[in-house]
Amino acid sequence: MSDVSLTTALGYAHSPGNLVQRGLRRLAGSRHGAAALSRTLRHADGLVSRRTEGRHSAASLATGLSVLTLTTTGRRSGARRTSHLIATPFGDDLALLGTNFGQSTTPAWALNLEAHPECTVAYGDRELPALARAATPVEADEVFDLASRFYVGYAHYRKRIGDSRRIRVFVLSSRPHSSDAAQ
Repeated sequence: MSDVSLTTALGYAHSPGNLVQRGLRRLAGSRHGAAALSRTLRHADGLVSRRTEGRHSAASLATGLSVLTLTTTGRRSGARRTSHLIATPFGDDLALLGTNFGQSTTPAWALNLEAHPECTVAYGDRELPALARAATPVEADEVFDLASRFYVGYAHYRKRIGDSRRIRVFVLSSRPHSSDAAQ
């Protein structure tokens, strides 16, 4: 299982979106849109996810972007933590950008992955174990370029953050289930 493509195994890809969805993507990438989303999206995602039995998130419905669920281990609590994130297909892997909507703080999920790189990713009805690693600087630039093609907000967030903090970029690869590793 370790040489299985996460993007293929999850069926993860982004749609170009319709005119309204593309407009909402631009709005979300603006300073005011990002500030509003940083305060509200987590709650809206939870509500939509419950109402649709996990088939959708608020962001996926509004923007047409694919949103996966990342489950990490809390770096201090050791508790399971879930986040709904937009991933970037990166070869056979998926990449995550810790932009936090261009805010001044690093998102908790990124700090959790640094402390505990084993995680789980879920998309649609599929859930897979994954292993995160920090992207190299060259990979991080490539991921930002790829991500900005489907969501211009990433370029805006990167510019807004500038040198005020390091944006964590992770590459997630599939990892064998613990029962597979024992064989």
